[in-house]
Amino acid sequence: MLPSENLIGTNPDGVIIRRSPHSVKETMERLESILLQHGATVYARIDQQAELERVGKHILPLVFILFGNPQGGGTIIVENPLAALDLPLKLIAWEDQQHKVWVAYNNFTYIAMRYKLSPRVIPFLHLDKMVKEVLNE
Repeated sequence: MLPSENLIGTNPDGVIIRRSPHSVKETMERLESILLQHGATVYARIDQQAELERVGKHILPLVFILFGNPQGGGTIIVENPLAALDLPLKLIAWEDQQHKVWVAYNNFTYIAMRYKLSPRVIPFLHLDKMVKEVLNE
């Protein structure tokens, strides 16, 4: 596994990576809580570390959350059904080799440009404010 600092400058197009001052577990609990407060539905929370342990592979903590808001996501899908390929939205948090915790998610402008979405639906994709609140930024 590459150190996460190496990912910051070379992350894939449209991915935002932020450092968390909390453990992976606490980061995801805080994110899930704020998502629920904002009306999101959490469809799945997957502990990738536990899943890989079941098949004999070892990674440091990595948790994935799949979530959405049917009202917002539905508005986006009505505008462009192909956007469903990136919906529901996703967040991951993981611990790197230096025991630093990171959060990654899709940049709302990338998704909006990818599917040529109108400005009226873009707010449904914007996660930065919530993530920054959880990370105390």
